[in-house]
Amino acid sequence: MKYKNISFLLLSLFALLSYPASAQSDKATAHIADICIYGASSAGVIAAYAAAKCGNRVVLIEPGKMIGGLTTGGLGKTDAGIKESITGLSLQFYQRVAQKYGLSSGEQWTFEPRIALEVMQDYIREGKVTLLMETQLLKVKKEGAVIRSVKLKDARNGKFISVSAKQFLDCTYEGDLMAMARVSYFVGREDNSVYNETLSGFQLPEYHKQSGYHQFPDGVSPYKVPGDPSSGRVWGITKNKAQPAGTGDKKVQAYNFRICLTDSAENRIPITRPDDYDATRYELMARLFEAQPNMRDINHYFIWSLMPNRKTDINNRGGFSTDMIAMNYDWPEGGYKKREKMLKEAFSYTKGLLYFMTTDKRVPDTLRSFVRQWGYPKDEYEQFGHFTPQLYVREGRRMIGEYVMTEHNCRGEAKADDGIGFASYGMDSHNCDRIVVNGMVKNEGNVEVRVAHPYAVSYHSITPRQKECTNLLVPVCLSASHIAYGSIRMEPVFMVLGQSAAMAASLAIKENIPVQEVNVPQLQQWLHADPFLEEGSHK
Repeated sequence: MKYKNISFLLLSLFALLSYPASAQSDKATAHIADICIYGASSAGVIAAYAAAKCGNRVVLIEPGKMIGGLTTGGLGKTDAGIKESITGLSLQFYQRVAQKYGLSSGEQWTFEPRIALEVMQDYIREGKVTLLMETQLLKVKKEGAVIRSVKLKDARNGKFISVSAKQFLDCTYEGDLMAMARVSYFVGREDNSVYNETLSGFQLPEYHKQSGYHQFPDGVSPYKVPGDPSSGRVWGITKNKAQPAGTGDKKVQAYNFRICLTDSAENRIPITRPDDYDATRYELMARLFEAQPNMRDINHYFIWSLMPNRKTDINNRGGFSTDMIAMNYDWPEGGYKKREKMLKEAFSYTKGLLYFMTTDKRVPDTLRSFVRQWGYPKDEYEQFGHFTPQLYVREGRRMIGEYVMTEHNCRGEAKADDGIGFASYGMDSHNCDRIVVNGMVKNEGNVEVRVAHPYAVSYHSITPRQKECTNLLVPVCLSASHIAYGSIRMEPVFMVLGQSAAMAASLAIKENIPVQEVNVPQLQQWLHADPFLEEGSHK
């Protein structure tokens, strides 16, 4: 008995010595870094790798369960715009994807989520980046305009974590660190008069007979009993009223999931009925089928893009599709619990829509038969039930920084001399609302206007106002109007800006200066001379 007690004590002591200090105490685990990055989106991962290549100690924090953001979250059909404008590590990412597919040169712009994840994991490993997963921001400690540290909580075990750093980057889609650091921002759509624009604010898109153009045709009733307002509105229609074109508001363009399905019988998991399935949520889809009798191709209702190995990247299209219009207004400023609830609602809606398409008799036979050939891939998102955990947060908070990118930049009417990357995608906004107009259901907010040439994104659009914060860079929720953000907000551009932000932070550390005072021509020269950071830190 005596020897058993000694053995027990020795085993207990060994166990204590084997665990890190953070597991031995309820006190906060403390990390000290040169650069702290909040949000392991594609921009966050590239920024972390770039910062590490520049010789910095890096801590990368992800509040969710997966790194890579939308790039690993299903957006495999890259919104590249003019591909020649994509540079640096962003371009290298697509080259590495090509290598994963066995290509010896060039880039691969369409890819499976699991391949994108492998590349992102490679960057984390090669950079020896300290990665904290499911770690959520609680508090920002500032002294004047300087962030000293952040306090966080591990959502898995409730333990507290603190990270002190010289420089901070907010690479979330929502701008949580920026907001908690008390940096000015805006949510919604500016009135056209704010920046003398034409495409922000309220927009009522036209219906086109060939494509629908994300709108309902005239004559579709918004009421539960067609033509009877007293019966109440069909699910998905708000009480909001039409406004003059360009009127500003707090509405946020719709989110959805970029859906990965497969038609490979060996790799396919059938689409089944969700536990909370409610067919009434898809009434407007049924009415859209009836109103468009000549539209029977799947791409009239979804952008059904094919990826390698018989998979898809499915996106929203037409009057009613995967976008949960007007259901996301609270997301940008919502807390983690609120967002988790909204995420579950989005899962329910989207999986329910797929089930509706495969089973409901109101779905035309050609469409129902087509969707029945598809299912969830066994080899994707295995730890998440084979469905992406990443909601497409197309727009969250937008910083009001030292320089505001606007429609004039997109059109080439205003030029930023301090450019640190190029954007080239069209000015794009998904619908923001679904309302009743003249007794008919109409979507509101969609804009798609081509950009003729790549244009520079200003360095000072990723820096806060100096009086507000001097050691924070915001490459994702950057300073831009609603419609300019709609052009900039593409994954390749976020990666470009993430790298530029990391390199700027490195210069700020080296010179011990505010990020607003970084020598931009020096940064531009560095980006041009060493785009893949093969030489490491700047000499």
